[in-house]
Amino acid sequence: MDRVLSTSELVEKYGLMAKKTLGQNFLLDGNITDKIVRLSLAEQGLNDFSGEDVAEIGPGPGGLTQAVLRKNPRHLTAIEADERCVALLGEIQTYYPQLKIIHGDALQFDWAAEAENSGKFHIVSNLPYNISVVLLTGWLKQVQNFKSMTLMFQKEVADRITADCGNKDYGRVSVLAQLQCEVVRLFDLPPTCFVPAPKIWSSVLLFKPRENPVAGVVLERVEKLTGLAFGQRRKMLRQSLKSVAGITEKAAALGIDLTQRAENLSPQQYLALAEAF
Repeated sequence: MDRVLSTSELVEKYGLMAKKTLGQNFLLDGNITDKIVRLSLAEQGLNDFSGEDVAEIGPGPGGLTQAVLRKNPRHLTAIEADERCVALLGEIQTYYPQLKIIHGDALQFDWAAEAENSGKFHIVSNLPYNISVVLLTGWLKQVQNFKSMTLMFQKEVADRITADCGNKDYGRVSVLAQLQCEVVRLFDLPPTCFVPAPKIWSSVLLFKPRENPVAGVVLERVEKLTGLAFGQRRKMLRQSLKSVAGITEKAAALGIDLTQRAENLSPQQYLALAEAF
């Protein structure tokens, strides 16, 4: 055969069925996968991935994989936990030798070591929904290793990530994501785009790391403060943060009113509190 099979053809050839236990919902429509890559590149001011290293988590049947490869990355590292999909990806690899397939757990992947060897990555991924927030939080803690992250989430998760201060969806992941990145919603997808069709809509977000992301001890303090604050979000901050020594004095010095609730503080106010200790 003189061409790589389409995603639908590959799924049929390998008899691939999505596994609920792995959080799989396959995206087979090439128009949609091409749109994800096209809009992400345009938002970054890029025409393609020439000279760039890209990584994909949970590529499944390889629809998004092929869309990325058509944009000419230097390398594409695909990390896949499902052994059934690894063989299918191997067939794509015969047409695109720049594809590197890793059969393993993305949660255990050493991004810092890879970035040191290869340079910073662009991540493009239709994330397994059952571990999407865990993966994102881990990447936000080491965002210096990435040039961009184009990620698909359940829409309700995307709404939380992008929520503004004061919104009911605003929470801990909103603060962390917005401190570390400029977050752009590219578009939403209905359930009918997937096989099997989930019960919820999905959203594609682009994360563009900030020039000076929060790091080290200060980021740990932000995590602690937001964990306490949003863990008791119905309470005033003076109650939910009372275990933090010196919080009253530090907040007063910064002009932060602790009679407010967690969702009333902006990401920058949480950062200011963290930097005060």
